[in-house]
Amino acid sequence: MYPEDFKEEKELRKSKIVEALNGADAILLSDNANLFYTSGRVFSGYTYIDASGNEIYFVRRPVGLKGDEVEYIRKPEQIPAILDKRGLSMPKSLALELDHISYNDVVRLKNVFADSEIVNGSAVMRRVRSQKTELEISMLRESAIHHREVYSRIEKVYRQGMTDIELQIEIERQLRLAGNLGQFRISGQSMEIFMGNLLCGDNADAPTPYDFAMGGAGLDPSLPVGSNGTQIKPGMSVMVDMCGNFTGYMTDMTRCFYVGSLSDLARKAHNTSIAICHELQHMAKPGTPTASMYEKAVAMAEEAGLTDYFMGHAQKAGFVGHGVGIEVNELPVLAPKSRDVLAVGNVIAIEPKFVIPSVGAVGIENTYVVTEDGLDVITDAPEDLKELY
Repeated sequence: MYPEDFKEEKELRKSKIVEALNGADAILLSDNANLFYTSGRVFSGYTYIDASGNEIYFVRRPVGLKGDEVEYIRKPEQIPAILDKRGLSMPKSLALELDHISYNDVVRLKNVFADSEIVNGSAVMRRVRSQKTELEISMLRESAIHHREVYSRIEKVYRQGMTDIELQIEIERQLRLAGNLGQFRISGQSMEIFMGNLLCGDNADAPTPYDFAMGGAGLDPSLPVGSNGTQIKPGMSVMVDMCGNFTGYMTDMTRCFYVGSLSDLARKAHNTSIAICHELQHMAKPGTPTASMYEKAVAMAEEAGLTDYFMGHAQKAGFVGHGVGIEVNELPVLAPKSRDVLAVGNVIAIEPKFVIPSVGAVGIENTYVVTEDGLDVITDAPEDLKELY
């Protein structure tokens, strides 16, 4: 499945999964993010990895995939015979992505592996993927380069009288022209968005059912998040939080703009967001509990007298950051009850944001690589508020 020069990378990722199996004899993966992680592409089927390091791709579609690990199947019931043909025993315990696959699929796979104990492997993959390899980090850095470059064009595509959705579409166009894949991959059945979020005015205070840092009513109840057609007027902030997926690995970055003038309260909140990001970058090292980073952000917002607006106003988010990679909501999570601890290879987005009624959302978001020396920001675009003309 992988190109020749990916063989070493594939072996590295496989070894990480084998090490993390936690007593299971094998793991069977079908989630697109995990298929991409293990094989280097998305296909219809399964990746099977056992504790001895045997790896098989059971493929239904597309036709024509080559490689010693590839086995074409029409249905999962064919898997036992293929394992037997390869001289492999059926696993005594099998990890499945129970957080992702349907009940019917679980029942079917339990019948296929009738003598196997089924355990949940979702956490295994989230943990494995949270610490990126050097290649993954290089792909994230590549996405960041394009992400920053497109954000530098935002002021040029703005025109007076635009609505929020009109500006968002122009930014989306710039992203796609720069090579953006146009996909905002998110883990979780109740999480969905198109190519990101652009909020202005009171729409930033509209609650959404999705667990994002910011909300917005959206254009239709079928996708109640983001731009809602508000005309951008003087005194409003414009928060841009758009997709940085250029390589299959996505960076997360937010920058804010305004038209005409902006209230002192909004400016104070934005500067506080920048200060929080800088402080968290300074304090964070491998071994730092992410809950302590959340607590520091909350304390700084309180010291600034901005608690009522921090991480939302009408509805508040319960985190200030999260891991990013193949999906935009990976581990670790910067939240009050998180047990996550920063480790070398984590890539995290920190987003201390504020919603000011009658103005909109302000604040920044950056993506950082956790290194031996601390946090290395890779979305290092200018952070100050910028006026749109």
